[in-house]
Amino acid sequence: MQVPLVMTVLGRDRTGLVEAIARLVAEHGGNWLESRMCRLGGEFAGILRIHVPVERQAALAQALEGLQAQGLTVVVRPDEPPTAAAPPRIATLDLVGHDRPGIVRQVASILARHGINVEELTTECCSAPMSGDTLFKAKARLQIPQTCPLTELRRDLERIAGDLMVDITFAEVAAWQPPR
Repeated sequence: MQVPLVMTVLGRDRTGLVEAIARLVAEHGGNWLESRMCRLGGEFAGILRIHVPVERQAALAQALEGLQAQGLTVVVRPDEPPTAAAPPRIATLDLVGHDRPGIVRQVASILARHGINVEELTTECCSAPMSGDTLFKAKARLQIPQTCPLTELRRDLERIAGDLMVDITFAEVAAWQPPR
C-alpha cells in the first residue's frame, strides 16, 4: 500500500539539493508526483507530493532527517484530501501596476474576506518598458468557493485596482485535479 505524503524543504541554495531529495525518495521506493521548487535570494524552497510504500515511510523520514546535517529543513506530513463540500472554482488573477508597499496585503485582504484560497502566487518587480519606473507584477491561481458571488469579488477587485492604479485581470479556468 502506498502512503501519500507532502514534503517541504528549506535551506541555503546549492547544487545537488534536488538530487539529494530525489535520491532518498527513490531509494525508499517512493514515487515523485508533483512539486514546486524555487531559488530566491540565495535560499531554496520546495514543496512536493510523493507516494511511498507504507513499510518504507519511517525509514524515509529518518533518511530525510539526515539532510539537516547539510543545512536543509525537511517537514513531512500526510497528504490529506481536501474536505470541501463542493469543489471550488479555479481562477487566475494577473495584476500589473506601479510598485508601492501594500499591494499584496490589499489584494490578499479582499481574497480572504471572500473566503478565497490562494493556491499559487508569483510576484516580481521589473522595469517599465518606456519609463523605466518600477512595476509590480503578480500572478495568482485561486480556489473560489461555490458560495462566493463573483460579481461582488470583481467589484471589490476593481475598486482596489482603481485605488492602486493597477490593471487586474480575473478569469475562471477549468479545474485541474492532480493525481492522488
